[in-house]
Amino acid sequence: MHMEVIINNKMLGNGLKVIQLETAAGAAMKNFEEAHGINVPRSRFLPVKTTSDLLLIMSNLYELKHGMLTMNPQRSFPSVPLVKLGTHFKNVKDFLERFASNPDVLELDHLTVSGDVCFGKGVTLKGTVIIIANHGERIDIPPGAVLENKIVSGNLRILDH
Repeated sequence: MHMEVIINNKMLGNGLKVIQLETAAGAAMKNFEEAHGINVPRSRFLPVKTTSDLLLIMSNLYELKHGMLTMNPQRSFPSVPLVKLGTHFKNVKDFLERFASNPDVLELDHLTVSGDVCFGKGVTLKGTVIIIANHGERIDIPPGAVLENKIVSGNLRILDH
């Protein structure tokens, strides 16, 4: 089977330029007679391409039932929150180190995080939450914090003594 090759120029974290070769599975349809496409709703298709997607999949927004991820019935509305995590969260390792536990996002509409931000255990995010750490500064969201329709900016560091 001949499939078209897609060339993606990328740069690794260490600055090394690489070429990623891909094939599009959808392009294989032309090799099957009378093939048909179907429109799959977002509720049945949960791609994880970024750590923003990963945060939602790992959160309490979804639950695993009979081997399938389904929207948690405790969520009041069926839409998925818009999550934008900044470059400090780009790599999975860095992402995981910034969350002491998965935050409660059942009532979240929109989350934007930029800069050096870490989340304590048991954090709840509701409504629209925007967290922006100043360049060179860090924001630590304390354990058990509930952020509802809040903008947090600057720096916030709580240290144990």
